Order: sequence, then structure tokens, then C-alpha cells
Amino acid sequence: MIANTSPLLAHFLNIAIALAIGLLVGSERGWRERGRSEGTRVAGIRTFTLIALFGGLLSTSTSGLAEFQRWLISMLAFLPVAALLIAGYLRSSRHGDDLGITTEVAAMLIFWLGTLPGFGLALPAAASAVVLALVLHLKEKLHYWLNVLNRAELLGTLQFLLVSVVLLPLLPNEGFGPWKAFNPYQLWWMVVLISGLSLVGYFAMRLAGSRKGVVATSLTGGIVSSTAVTLSLSRLNREIRGSHVIAAGILLACATMFARMLLVVTVIDKSLLPHLAAPLGVGMIVLYGAAWLWWRKSEKSAQPAAPQVQNPFQLLPALQFAGLLALVMLGAEALQRWLGDTGLYALSIFTGLADVDAIVLSLAPKSGSTLDPSLVVVCICLAAATNTMMKGIYCRIIGGAELGRKVLWPVSIGGALIMATALAPYLL
Repeated sequence: MIANTSPLLAHFLNIAIALAIGLLVGSERGWRERGRSEGTRVAGIRTFTLIALFGGLLSTSTSGLAEFQRWLISMLAFLPVAALLIAGYLRSSRHGDDLGITTEVAAMLIFWLGTLPGFGLALPAAASAVVLALVLHLKEKLHYWLNVLNRAELLGTLQFLLVSVVLLPLLPNEGFGPWKAFNPYQLWWMVVLISGLSLVGYFAMRLAGSRKGVVATSLTGGIVSSTAVTLSLSRLNREIRGSHVIAAGILLACATMFARMLLVVTVIDKSLLPHLAAPLGVGMIVLYGAAWLWWRKSEKSAQPAAPQVQNPFQLLPALQFAGLLALVMLGAEALQRWLGDTGLYALSIFTGLADVDAIVLSLAPKSGSTLDPSLVVVCICLAAATNTMMKGIYCRIIGGAELGRKVLWPVSIGGALIMATALAPYLL
């Protein structure tokens, strides 16, 4: 029953919600099968609406009974509805080649969605109806993805679900090892976080497609791995010599890395976001501005193919990243105890030569507890600046002098401004 209303009005509102649910999903089914003549469909807009209304009336009219009795009556009433739908399917399947049962299953779900408002679950029922209508309407898109999804991508997605939904809840949430530096649950949760972001970025890049060119794929590829995009485009430059557009793509990926870092920090410890937003934001502005400059100077005919980034989630690389993260966590704890802040600065520079995620994930959870937030901010910015400047060096070595010049000056300015902005509050 809907709260803050009279019982009678709540009953009418629940019935109205059930009616709207039936109309919503029924409209999609009716539109989908609009080409078929009347009487040849098992269920259309009217049938879906009536089934949902039946469920709504049933749950509302039994509101005075015990909860168990109400659910039992609903289950008994569902049996003839299911029987009618099955009979309609059997009859229609004898006269055609369509053996799909999507409409019949959706009609069965509509009965239960129609009953839920009467049980005080109006919002879940309405949300589920919207999702159901969307899934039904995306038939062609879902089938297309099944056709283009390769075995490695499907396996990677299933492995990600395995380690996040099955393995993560089983890990102990307590410290182990020297100085209690290893927390298996927190360690693996961070692996899941980074892998999940990478997986989303990867499929966003696949959705954009190579025809969108370097811009779309570099933006999404920066979420997966800006280093991978940098290396891929640098190699491509030797074959194509389209250094303007390639430099733009590399800088876009590097700038997107900063946005990814801010998102990860927000998830782990949002209190750090105001302190990191300025330095990393300055880096984003510089690199996005330089990318726009080179893109404007590029010729359309010189646009290369999209950078190739492999499926970001595989079990072995995930375990390797977990090992790297564990070493960084242990190194951060040991260097802090042995060398103080200087040790963490050295670790940030050394780690930033290859990766920024490990230093972010190892230090951000300790902010405000065992580490001063200002120290965490400086270390993260130091790793980000080091990693950004290294990408310019990669471009010079792999892509050649021309590409190196176009990328080195923006990443050098960006890295220097990141550190200057991060240190300014503590030096002034």
C-alpha cells in the first residue's frame, strides 16, 4: 500500500499503477507485432493490460487477509493465466514457424508485476516494468551483440562476474602479513573496481566502433588503459604518418586517465576529491586543450584506424595486478615506517613509471587514518605526473621524433602543473 494516503485512495493508486504497467509493456508488444492481423497474436496491448489489471485487483481485494494467504491466492490465480497463455502458444505454434515464447513469458511476468503494488512494492514493480519493456524492445541490439561478441570477451565477462559476485564475498575482511598490510577483501575489491571500470570502457569502445575514429576510441580506451592506447597509436604512427591525429588520440587517452583516477578516488574516499580535483583537473584541461589543437590541424584523410585494446579482464592479468597491488601496499607500509614520507614519494615515482592505479588504490584507503590526506594527495599527483610524462617518452621512442615533439610538450606542461597545483597549498 502506498504510504501517506487514505486506504481507499491507496487501493485506487495501486490498481492504476498495475494498469499503467500493463499498458507500458503491452504497448511494446503491440508495436513489435503490429504487422500481424488481429486474432493471430497470443497477447497484445489489451491482453497485457487486462492481465496486469487482474493481478492488481486480486492483490488489492485480498488486502485484509494474512500475507501468506494473499500470496497463496495469487499463486492459485496465476495457474489459469499461465494455462491460457500456454494454450495460446501451442495453438499459434501449430500454424507458424515462430517458436519464440518471449511474449508468453512477458505476459506471465506482467501478472506478478501487477500484483506487487497491492503488496506495497509499487516502485520495484514500476521499475521492473520499465526494464522489461526495454529488454523486449532491444531484441535486435541484443542479438547483434551476441553475434559480434567473441569468445574471449564472453569468457572475460564471465570471469569478472565470478571474481566479483562469487569470490569477493568469501574473502576475509581483516589484515594479514607484516604490519597487517594485506586485507584480502579490500585488495580484491580494488581489483574488481579497476577491472569493472576497464570492462565498461572496453565495451563502450566496442560500441563506438572503429568507424568513429581515434577520438571516440581514445576517450573510452583511456578508461581501459591509456598506456595501451599510447603504445598502440605510437606504433601505428610509423606506418601511417598521421602524427596530428595520433597525437590528439594519445593526449585524449592520457587526459581521460585523470577522470578515471578521480572516479576511483570518489568511490574509495570521496573526502580526497576536493583536494585532487584541482591538480588533476588542470592536467585534464591542458591535455584536452592540446588534443583539440592537434585534432583541428589534422586532415580527415589522414585519420588512422582505431587503436587496438585487448579485452581488459582476464583471470591471469587480474591476479598479476592483485600481486602488484599487494607489493605496492606492502612497500608503502614498509617505506613509510623505514623512511617516512620520503619513502612514499620514491614509491610513487617508481610505481608511476608503469601504472597509477596501484598507488591510488594502496594509499587512498589510508587517508585520514594512518596517512595524512595531504601526503596522499601529493603522492597520487606525483604518480600521475610521472606516468603522464613517461607516455611522452614512449611516443618519442616508439613513434618517432615528430610525434614525440607533439606529445612531449603537453604532457610535460601538464605534469608540471599537476605537481605545482598539488604543492601550492603546502608551500604558500
